[in-house]
Amino acid sequence: MLFSLAANITLAQSFKEEKWATRLKFQRKKETVTNLQFYFHDTLSGKNPSAVRVAEATETEKSPTLFGVIMMADDPLTETPDPNSKLLGRAQGLYGSAGQQEMGLIMAMNFGFIDGIYNGSSISLLGKNSAMHLVREMPIVGGTGLFRLARGYAIAQTHWIDFTTGDAIVGYNVTVVH
Repeated sequence: MLFSLAANITLAQSFKEEKWATRLKFQRKKETVTNLQFYFHDTLSGKNPSAVRVAEATETEKSPTLFGVIMMADDPLTETPDPNSKLLGRAQGLYGSAGQQEMGLIMAMNFGFIDGIYNGSSISLLGKNSAMHLVREMPIVGGTGLFRLARGYAIAQTHWIDFTTGDAIVGYNVTVVH
């Protein structure tokens, strides 16, 4: 026990001496809370899909939840559910089916915006998407540009889905603190 305590003290002391790590003084400034509302268009079918299967397990096709499939996406984000409405940005990243009992997608997505003052800014979503639930919540874990150091949550609600093709339009209501 004494050895463990001594090792921890030595480790703590050595951290203070590292030249590659600098502790910064943090001045708490007023934070901004931004609410974003947009639609995510995930198209798996047709001549120009926005999401494609890049990997799968040998048992994926036998699974009712497609357990083991990995998809890469470059999906448009629009102002309304109409695919021809104003383009606000793109959702780029990957998602995979991680649930054996229910459809549970693990999503790692970057929502990059191209409109107005948010042009060039992005937010990062990383978490479980229980896709068959009407409403689901996922964490926002970071951001860039105006959303630097962002944290928050996204509420997703399926607006439309074609169960034959997998094509879907999902409404997102995102609250970001930055």
